[in-house]
Amino acid sequence: MSEIGCTVKVLNPMQENYEYELTEDEGKNFGDGFNPYFTPKEMLSMGVFEGKYLNSCEDEYPSHWFESAILSDMPDPSLNHFALKSRQPLSVWRHKGWIMEDDPRGWFEWYCRYYRGRRHSGMDQTQIKRWRNFSRHAGQVKANCEPGDLWCRPRQRQALLQWAHNPFI
Repeated sequence: MSEIGCTVKVLNPMQENYEYELTEDEGKNFGDGFNPYFTPKEMLSMGVFEGKYLNSCEDEYPSHWFESAILSDMPDPSLNHFALKSRQPLSVWRHKGWIMEDDPRGWFEWYCRYYRGRRHSGMDQTQIKRWRNFSRHAGQVKANCEPGDLWCRPRQRQALLQWAHNPFI
């Protein structure tokens, strides 16, 4: 079922009076060179961000995304797919200028909204470029790990998963 033309009103503690329009079908018509390996639903079910990311804004996203999601009221590194801490606090992201105003939770929030069908001129190209640049971590895993050794560089693998890249290379 297409939601093109729908306006999503965001109601969560991190963002007030924000709304966006869905202009593409969910999971379709991505920008050139943007081919994420996982959907947001898959990422949430595999264990990302210590189970604490979209907890206060589930109503914004399709309920089926959360059917198998691994969530927690408190950050818990054991809930990550690779069962370790692999994120910096949001305060670090803000300090480094990596947070854009319309997506105060960062890259994954942008990706979830983009995947749903929101397009945002200017910001989409920036975030897609960041996603492409993150693939350098896959190169480091390939260069330093034996094929099939999933516990070689687990922090980089968890980070790859959290950026919708394949950590199982």
